[in-house]
Amino acid sequence: MQQTQKRPTALAIWLVIAALAGLTAAFELTIDKIASLEDPTSTPFCDVSVLVQCTANLESWQGEVFGFPNPLMGLVGWMAPLVVGVAILSGARFAKWFWALFTLGMTFAFGLVCWLIFQSIFVLGTLCIWCMLTWLVTIPSFYGVLLHSVRIGAIPLPQRVRKLADTLMGWLPLLATVSYVVIVILAQVRLDAIVNIFG
Repeated sequence: MQQTQKRPTALAIWLVIAALAGLTAAFELTIDKIASLEDPTSTPFCDVSVLVQCTANLESWQGEVFGFPNPLMGLVGWMAPLVVGVAILSGARFAKWFWALFTLGMTFAFGLVCWLIFQSIFVLGTLCIWCMLTWLVTIPSFYGVLLHSVRIGAIPLPQRVRKLADTLMGWLPLLATVSYVVIVILAQVRLDAIVNIFG
C-alpha cells in the first residue's frame, strides 16, 4: 500500500475545527426541523428577519433535496473530516487512493454547497445563519483537501500542477476569502443584504 509522504498537520487541525463547526450547524438545523414538525407555529431563534432566517430554507424542497432534511447529511458527512483530521493528528498516514476518495466526497459537498448558495440567494431570497456557517467551513475544507491530494499525486496530474498546488496551499486563506467576498457581493446585489439584514 502506497502511503503519502507529507503529513498535513495544518490541514488536519482545520478539518477538526471545520467538522466541529459543521456538526454544530447540522445539529442546530436538525433540532429546528424537529421542533417545526412538532409545532408548526414554533419560530427558530435563527429567524432574525425576513432575509436572515432558517425556516424558509428548512421548509423548502431545497432543504430536503434528496428526500430527507439536508442537516441529516451534515450530521453524517462531517464525521468524515473529523475522523480524518483526528487520525492525522494521531500519526496516521493515508494511502493516495484514500485521499482521492476523500477528495471525491469533499467535491460532492462543495458542489452541493455551491448549489445551495445559489438557491438561497437567487431562489429563496434568504440567508440562513447555520447554512452560512456550513458554507464558511466547507469551502476552505474542499480547497485544502483538493490541493493536498493534487500535491501528493493522489490525483494524477503533471508535476508542474502538483508544484502549483503545493504553492497554493499557502494561499488557501486568500482563496477562501475571495470566495466569501464573491458570495457577499452576490447577496448584496441580489438581496441588498446590508440594508435588509435586520429588516
